[in-house]
Amino acid sequence: MKNNSVRKYLYTIKYLKFQQVYYRVLYKFKKIKITSLVTHVPYAWYWGGPCLFKQSLFEKNKVSFLNEVSILEGKKDWNSVKHTKLWLYNLHYFDDLSSVTYQERESKHYSFINRWIEENPPCFGNGWEPYPLSLRLVNWVKWFSKKETVETKHLNSIVQQASALSQQLEYHILGNHLFANAKALTFVGAYLQGDDAESFLKLGLKLLDREIKEQFLADGAHFELSPMYHEILLWDLLELIDLAKTSKNHKLIERLEFWESVAKKALYWLSTMVHPDGEVSFFNDAAIGIAASPSDIFSYADSLGINYSKPQSLLSVNETSGYSRVQNDNYTLLFDHANVGPDYLPGHAHADSLSFEMSVGAQRVFVNSGTSLYGVSKERLRQRETAAHNTVVIEGQSSSEVWSGFRVARRAYTKLLNADNSCDEVTLSASHDGYRRLKPKVTHTRTINALLDSCIVTDVLSCKAGAEFNLHVHPSVVIKQINDTSLELTLSCKRRLLFVSTHSCSVIESTWHPEFGKTIPNNKIIIPFTDGNLTTEIKIIKE
Repeated sequence: MKNNSVRKYLYTIKYLKFQQVYYRVLYKFKKIKITSLVTHVPYAWYWGGPCLFKQSLFEKNKVSFLNEVSILEGKKDWNSVKHTKLWLYNLHYFDDLSSVTYQERESKHYSFINRWIEENPPCFGNGWEPYPLSLRLVNWVKWFSKKETVETKHLNSIVQQASALSQQLEYHILGNHLFANAKALTFVGAYLQGDDAESFLKLGLKLLDREIKEQFLADGAHFELSPMYHEILLWDLLELIDLAKTSKNHKLIERLEFWESVAKKALYWLSTMVHPDGEVSFFNDAAIGIAASPSDIFSYADSLGINYSKPQSLLSVNETSGYSRVQNDNYTLLFDHANVGPDYLPGHAHADSLSFEMSVGAQRVFVNSGTSLYGVSKERLRQRETAAHNTVVIEGQSSSEVWSGFRVARRAYTKLLNADNSCDEVTLSASHDGYRRLKPKVTHTRTINALLDSCIVTDVLSCKAGAEFNLHVHPSVVIKQINDTSLELTLSCKRRLLFVSTHSCSVIESTWHPEFGKTIPNNKIIIPFTDGNLTTEIKIIKE
């Protein structure tokens, strides 16, 4: 067991960049220097971007995040051990300043801001860690930009926080965290006048110049390959475009054309990953309610005058990121032939290689299990494992060795073999090598034949092995077993599907997690096979 743990660490560390290791060690010993307070004056611009968050601050110190309510009674509650790290982070974000009804709670917001300053001394606790610092700074800047006057203590706090952030940029993590750091420094630098602000702006833009090119792929996808984080980063990019137009800062204006060109591709990618119900698919870490919804993102882009394309044809293939979309008159299917993400940053990856999701009409039918929590726990691990996704488990193992809360050791590499469409038929075929670490070595190949009124999924293993196809069904779908190899699925809209397999199938209870903090009972179809070949057909029953 000990050797296995060491092996996982070694396979995890080998993919890291040198700077991730270097800064992880450096930050263990580095002390943050608190800047001397100098009076700063804000530029006169008014943030008019959309405010979309749900209310999270209520009367009598009640707060609500991630479907969990609590009372913020005293100083210790900002870092209470009763709550998860992610919940505490949300407490420090101050998203309520950018909520739909923020104008109704101005006095409460001032009180909450003042309380945070008094009860969170530099540089102690969750609120002074770089990620919550970044999100809070953006919320504070947008909110204070709407005020005719701003007290010196509030401006000084913003500068102190930005200074603390600039001394602990998340080079040890990179990815969306470093992007959030850069965005925050850019917002502060564009909001305040003075030498400090200029240094924040220079650093923020330097990071953005590097990270936008690094993190947005050629087909528009955010490189961590999570539709949820794609929404978050795309929203960040749209807000930077808005900031350039609002502040009229010449350094931002110089970058505007490039930012808009990236946003156009990112908007297209998002449109290919959305179900007909208007929400994103659940590949890797993904949940509804954390990021702005696709419809809000598209509306924001429209308001900024960004023209972007939407998928028109029967088949849309995102070759760089590794996701394909099939959409015909009866159903929409999303197929994952992606790698786990950048090798040095697979923290939000699931072992979901060759999984798919499917909607019939506007109704989701086959769903990956989603994400309801972070941290280190058996449930977090279960949600990341292959069995929680619509794909094949071999010898009880996951296609990629996900472990801990955000780790991946040996990982699957996927290859798209064929993507073809003619008339009303689409053929997609891909394989991955994640099971070649087993004995015997196994390559899994999946072919999807998408016809107008049926979908045939063929799984072929390069050699015989103990395998199991897991298929998670949306909670609103009723399943009836017809015989050993056939099921009837009835949707809430009363449409029916016939599910037929070449091998015996059974239905067991499972759970679906469309939001953080939410668990909904559902059913899962399980099809064991040992001969290396499985064919499953999903037919739409004509009424």
